[in-house]
Amino acid sequence: MRRRKSKQEFETSSTPLLLRGRIPMAALIQTLAVAEHLNFRHAANALGVAQSSVSTRIKLLEQDLGILLFERLPRGVRLTEAGRHFVEEVAIGIDHLNHALKTAGLRARGEHGHLRVSAYALISNGFLADLLNRYRELHPGVDIKITECRAGDAVKQVRDGYLDVAFVLGTPDIPDCHSKPIWTEQLMIALPATHPLADGERVAWADLSTETFLVRHNGTGPQLHDLILLRLTEHWPRPFIQRFDVDRLTLISMVEQGYGVTLATKATSQIRFPGVVFLPVLDEPGPVVFSAVWSPNNRAPALRDFLGLAKKASR
Repeated sequence: MRRRKSKQEFETSSTPLLLRGRIPMAALIQTLAVAEHLNFRHAANALGVAQSSVSTRIKLLEQDLGILLFERLPRGVRLTEAGRHFVEEVAIGIDHLNHALKTAGLRARGEHGHLRVSAYALISNGFLADLLNRYRELHPGVDIKITECRAGDAVKQVRDGYLDVAFVLGTPDIPDCHSKPIWTEQLMIALPATHPLADGERVAWADLSTETFLVRHNGTGPQLHDLILLRLTEHWPRPFIQRFDVDRLTLISMVEQGYGVTLATKATSQIRFPGVVFLPVLDEPGPVVFSAVWSPNNRAPALRDFLGLAKKASR
């Protein structure tokens, strides 16, 4: 049976490879400089240090490694085969380290990283699309990932750290999360162009009490479903609501084909659908509010900058 090495034995056996962290970075930098110039004096001048410092460090490094890196010549030096291999590997390591330092700084400043957003819908001429486009212009190094899901699922993913920010309908008071109203939009009803109400300028909820409402399973669908019930069940029979697992544009196309009517926002109404008419709901108390929800534990600079831009845009 193979005996497991003790900690002391492992450290001793691995010393030639790891050197227990004794190699200073300056020795590696000076080795790369000598390999480039093939001359101790020229390398020292390029680094702005004394030639004796370069010579001493490399000699100590060769002793630690147990190999000869440079063959000393009457004028300059020449890399040995082992030295050439060592320098190639060190150069790769230094490049990786520089990249790590650079990207760490960029991430700390919010210039690199990722931003994960849950959006109710991305309308090309809407507030959210404009906000995201502006953020991309200011932070081109940040990778933006956009998902769409039910508001409850989005909030859970914010809590669990899978999303940075979720935009939801209304002004929710959510435990363990921060939320802030960001923008508002007028509520509209989407009707087939052949609908008897389509020739008017606006409608009231009473006009819609017998309609078939189409809503989506995802996005703001569940919240709009509850809004329809809230507005109609107090004075009229329970409305007929059908749910579909489709995107927003498909739902509007279903309205165009006569499946029913649906609620939409002002931004959606600005998209051209030849067979659909959008009318404001006259007795709706006010515009619908969209809020940002995020975790107070999320200190990501990308989120910080995005929320700052969103708050500025909302003003």
